[in-house]
Amino acid sequence: MSDRIFGVFGIILAAGYVFAALAIEESFLSDAVGPKAFPLIIAAILALSGAVIALRPDPEPHWPALARLAEVAAAVVVLILYAEMLPVAGFVIATAFAAAYLAWRLGSGPLETAAVGAGTSIGIYVTFHLILGLSLAKGPLGF
Repeated sequence: MSDRIFGVFGIILAAGYVFAALAIEESFLSDAVGPKAFPLIIAAILALSGAVIALRPDPEPHWPALARLAEVAAAVVVLILYAEMLPVAGFVIATAFAAAYLAWRLGSGPLETAAVGAGTSIGIYVTFHLILGLSLAKGPLGF
């Protein structure tokens, strides 16, 4: 029963994506694909996945222990805080802390955690800002 509920929730969420995507205003200078394409693709994949889960549920779903669900909730809180801290701390600093926390929760040691946080943050910054020229949130240090 829980799989069917989850599947229907996915379909409803996909409908919300479609509604939000269709509300995006397009400029007359947009590219051939436009800004609506990516959210609509995500909505289609989500709707198909939700339909499969709802129509073919697992007969014996195994739910994780409460402690594991608390870890997932903590990861969600970290990602929400990450989004809130981007304009304040900047992309590099906020991403380094978020990636380090997630690496730690996935079982990395202290040195690995620091390396993953810094490496992920700097690697994405170099790729998206310096190479591709995309704008990322600037922090108090100017990057």
